[in-house]
Amino acid sequence: MNSTLKNSLAVIAGLILGGLINMGIIMISSSIIPPPNGADITTMEGLKETMHLFEPKHFLFPFLAHAIGTLIGATIASKFAATKQKSMALTVGVVFLIGGTINVYLLPSPMWFNAVDLIGAYIPMAFIGWKIAKAKSLFFKKY
Repeated sequence: MNSTLKNSLAVIAGLILGGLINMGIIMISSSIIPPPNGADITTMEGLKETMHLFEPKHFLFPFLAHAIGTLIGATIASKFAATKQKSMALTVGVVFLIGGTINVYLLPSPMWFNAVDLIGAYIPMAFIGWKIAKAKSLFFKKY
């Protein structure tokens, strides 16, 4: 298979799997840390209107979702890329960073969370994902 095609498919797979992990963590988060009383977390408008009720503990799972989704997506992209594994992992990180940046503009989250999320959840996790993929592992075989 052409290396460009294989790299593109690896990034797409990383984005899809990372996005699914992200969504899964977000979906289970409210059953582990219930939202504040009166908060509507089912719609973007409800989140915007009730974000002021959220405490720091309510931001743990969104951060974990972003970080773990990026980590897994970057690891997958890097592991299955034909060439430029680091670039493929960082591409996943940059795409998720763009999504996170858009989220910052859409939701009135506290500045401390925006900073921690944008600085810590995307590019560093993509780099760690590349390192994990590079390491010899029992879980992955190079295809």
